[in-house]
Amino acid sequence: MTIDSLRAFGANVDEGLERCMGMEDFYMEMIELGISDERFDTLGTFLQEKNLDEAFEAVHALKGVIGNLSLTPLYETINVITEHLRAREDMDYKPLYDKLISQRDAIKNLA
Repeated sequence: MTIDSLRAFGANVDEGLERCMGMEDFYMEMIELGISDERFDTLGTFLQEKNLDEAFEAVHALKGVIGNLSLTPLYETINVITEHLRAREDMDYKPLYDKLISQRDAIKNLA
């Protein structure tokens, strides 16, 4: 994963770097930690169990982490899920969750 590959993915790298005081190594380390956050998995479990309250807590925390890293495509998907859960909508979250995991995995696989 490089700054250029993150840019190509759609991340707002300049904003993310600014939040990390311009330290590229620190930013990259924070991205590794952010995309490895266990709440990605717990969110899936809570959604499958239809535990909307816990799912909301998990996705809302992810929204903060991913937003601070300026991983825009992930953030946009997380935001959609967050708003559906905030409204406690009883719906099929699987397509949105699958999209989120696919985007997260795409970042993990950036060259």
